[in-house]
Amino acid sequence: MALVAPSQASAPTAAEGGQPRYTSALASLTVLFFMMGFITCLNDILIPYLKGLFTLSYAKVNLVNFCFFGAYLVMGVPAGLLVKRLGYKGGMLVGFLIAALGCLLFYPAAASRTFALFLGALFVLATGIVTLQVAGNPYVAILGPAATASSRLTLTQAFNSLATTIAPILGARLILSHLPDLKKLSAAQAAALDVSSVQYLYLGIGAVLVLISLLLLFLKLPTISHAPAPAGDTQRAWHYRHLVLGLVGIFAYVGAEVAIGSHIVSYLGQAEVMNMPAQTAGEQVAFYWGAAMVGRFAGIFVLRAFRPGRVLAFTALGAVLLVLISINTSGAVAMWSLLAVGLMNAVMFPVIFTLAVAGLGRHTEDASGLLSAAIVGGAIIPPLFGLIADSQSGGGGVHALRLAFALPMLCYLYIVWYGLRGSRPAAAPVTA
Repeated sequence: MALVAPSQASAPTAAEGGQPRYTSALASLTVLFFMMGFITCLNDILIPYLKGLFTLSYAKVNLVNFCFFGAYLVMGVPAGLLVKRLGYKGGMLVGFLIAALGCLLFYPAAASRTFALFLGALFVLATGIVTLQVAGNPYVAILGPAATASSRLTLTQAFNSLATTIAPILGARLILSHLPDLKKLSAAQAAALDVSSVQYLYLGIGAVLVLISLLLLFLKLPTISHAPAPAGDTQRAWHYRHLVLGLVGIFAYVGAEVAIGSHIVSYLGQAEVMNMPAQTAGEQVAFYWGAAMVGRFAGIFVLRAFRPGRVLAFTALGAVLLVLISINTSGAVAMWSLLAVGLMNAVMFPVIFTLAVAGLGRHTEDASGLLSAAIVGGAIIPPLFGLIADSQSGGGGVHALRLAFALPMLCYLYIVWYGLRGSRPAAAPVTA
């Protein structure tokens, strides 16, 4: 299914040559991806805060991640239908406003000190993020030449990674810096905690989201139109083999990335690795996400020089080798080889996404919703990782963790195959 060229739709054209100009559109999308990364990564600060505030177990407080990433599964397809009806710009406007509403709901949730209300606010916030993902990712992919789609999406994802590097630092200073030791917090102390820092932070984020939506409302963005369906055409997005396999790729990538990132602190705390205290080990996690940011900026140029599928396979294979090195060594080698997996993760999402939606035309919005739903891998694979570790004698020890790392390695091996073979569009959609 072919796209109608943007210059044939309502895209603005340059003064000379009649070529469409996408600078303002890409700049606005860069802001969008930065805010998505910033909001998502604040969960890493919110989790220990809520654990102390409500004296929760680890299982209960992990409902934060389950609720947030679960929204991708529940709302991904409805968001795709919404974007298909309203268009990319309309979808982004709605996404910003829903996310802003979720931020505003943090105020009554904190005031009432009700964990269920926090989870409800998080789900609404995540629904807005899902809608932004569904509208923003395919818009970047088709806003220009198909050959550089992976490079463009990698650029916007790089600013997403910049936000994930900044958010934990800012969040820790605003929320956690003046709190007592959450590990030793009694129920009485928790009841007396000042919740205003959380309220004001999320109110501020909500205000920024509303401001961005107002600016976006008056910003002229190129309109991308798709060729109409031929008479009698009954094909759907999921009939395309490379998209279906791409859904598994997104599921595997997000699951592997989150599983590794969530267990770095425990891994580095093992005597056989670095024997670090939790705070020191936690500071090292910044290198994992920082490496992803560096890799994405570098990927902008790499993806213009090499085929995206081959780059994807190379980086996924590199991730497997780095994990293998880490679990078979100790000390600094084990630590830095695992943290370097972040560098390999850098281009995986944008490349898998653009390969999966290649050539889908009018099915692009539906495909984007399905791919966003596949992000639920971040809510499923990490708990499976934990089950593998806990099932071993002395669960949580270095040997149990090293065995559990086999799960993300399997995910990366699938991505190697997808980059080399699975991402190739079939001559005709798969209907069986």
